[in-house]
Amino acid sequence: MAEELKVIVFTLGHEEYGIEVDKVRTIERMMPITRVPKTPAFVKGVVNLRGVVIPVIDLRGRFGLPESEPTENTRIIIVAANELEVGFIVDSANDVVDIMSDSIGVPPEVVGGIKAKYLSGVATLGENRLLILLNLSEVLNRSEIIQLEQMGE
Repeated sequence: MAEELKVIVFTLGHEEYGIEVDKVRTIERMMPITRVPKTPAFVKGVVNLRGVVIPVIDLRGRFGLPESEPTENTRIIIVAANELEVGFIVDSANDVVDIMSDSIGVPPEVVGGIKAKYLSGVATLGENRLLILLNLSEVLNRSEIIQLEQMGE
């Protein structure tokens, strides 16, 4: 029997992506980010969110997509990945949808310029809508998590 999965829908460029709701702590408006030296270019720095220092990653940069200037729709999705809270900068976060597990297919090698290792699947929503599901453990690989943990100290 197919299970129902709740995901938060966000956009990068013209593509829609999803992260499981239970991995998302909060969604915040864009806020001032403090740069941290000697980090990969896609690590934008840290934010102080209610007294907690959280590293922030630009998902466009992480996936090798062209970066864009923040707009009023830009959001930071705070996710929990392996006991670490990390913020992902996305173009917008619009929606929560329910997906049936049997509507999720294996991702192709590259989707919208993003390598398949960063993706856990592609869900079909209706006739003309595909939702690309992120594989959080690959978006943040182990060595990067160690580096980000040190940023929060």
